[in-house]
Amino acid sequence: MTQAARAAMPQERTRATADAWLIIMARGVRSFAYGLMAVALAIALTRRGLSPLAIGSLITLSLAGDFCGTYVIGLSADHWGRRRTLTALAGLMALTGVVFGLVGAYPLLAVAAFFGTLGTSASETAPFLPIEQAMLPLTATAERRTMLFARYNLVASLGGALGALAAGLPDVLAGAGVSRGAGLRLLFGLYVAAALGVALLVARLSPAVEVAPSAGHAPRRRFVPPLGRSRDVVLKLSALFSLDAAAGGLVVQSLMALYFHLRFGVALAPLAALFFGANTLTALSFLAVPTIARRIGLLNTMVFTHLPSNVLLALVALMPTFPLAALMLLMRQTLSQMDVPTRQAYTMALVAPEERTAAASVTSLARSAGSSATPVVAGIFLQGPLLALGLPFVLAGGLKAAQDLALWVVFRGVRLTE
Repeated sequence: MTQAARAAMPQERTRATADAWLIIMARGVRSFAYGLMAVALAIALTRRGLSPLAIGSLITLSLAGDFCGTYVIGLSADHWGRRRTLTALAGLMALTGVVFGLVGAYPLLAVAAFFGTLGTSASETAPFLPIEQAMLPLTATAERRTMLFARYNLVASLGGALGALAAGLPDVLAGAGVSRGAGLRLLFGLYVAAALGVALLVARLSPAVEVAPSAGHAPRRRFVPPLGRSRDVVLKLSALFSLDAAAGGLVVQSLMALYFHLRFGVALAPLAALFFGANTLTALSFLAVPTIARRIGLLNTMVFTHLPSNVLLALVALMPTFPLAALMLLMRQTLSQMDVPTRQAYTMALVAPEERTAAASVTSLARSAGSSATPVVAGIFLQGPLLALGLPFVLAGGLKAAQDLALWVVFRGVRLTE
């Protein structure tokens, strides 16, 4: 190694660290906005006279739009430029907040939900994710990748927790004489401000997060290469992730908040406190992920932390009072998201470096497809006498448990590339 190369190494490490933190902080700010909307959105739409079915349909449209956006980005993000694509997505997110904050006409809300980026859960499926998940491995060694993804999700969950807590502002401001309608519009304003903050953060990323040129060739923009030798394994993984996401679509946080509001008459401020606690517990659980993954492996961590959380999720529906249902949900949140950083790290370790953007896009696409199909079904189950049965929780818990068992059976013999 030449002296010039040795001198450049500390600068490259510093730049990589800065890029990693910019990606992580952008996710945190975005999750703050999503956590905010995850609690407030359904309540705000209910105040405008929309039924659970209409709200579930909007969420389905939003997630279907995420599916289409993820598909387009999977094909073209590396061609357009990752930083440029993220900036454009942040702009769409801001525009969505403006429309939902100011417009009451359902057709316009439906168009904005599909073409924009609407936070319906602190655990996002938006097209931002495959780009970020492809960029993060460029900022760390393979040995630090699980830790980096755990940190990425830790900050996201903390952001979502703070966003959920901020969703209680309308009730607080009501005590000072501010109407709840004005308070809810303020929340949409915060959503817009967070989206603009994301745009500012990603604009500071260095060119090192873009696709590297092929060896021996001049730098050039190109479309993401299709999956090659990883195709079969990624498609199997994607099918199982899609099932998990379909189950998750039944219980996105917006619909959970709507269930507690309609079933037990819970106001916005207590819901904000509940989901602040839930997202905080999720964030704390990520601290244990690297240690558990080192001890029992990525796959076992995904499966055996997720299974008991699904039992607790189903039990939410059986609780006769809000405090007991909230307790089941909080217990569930201590385990339910520990599979997320391990899933991301596992996917990156399954495939060759040149196929990571494609693999992240395919798995994110599969999750978007799964999650987009079921919120409208949950909306049906939250109407009339079906509300008391809590069917979205029961079905989600059962489907997620089935996915966990299938994942372990199919992939326990698969060797990682790293």
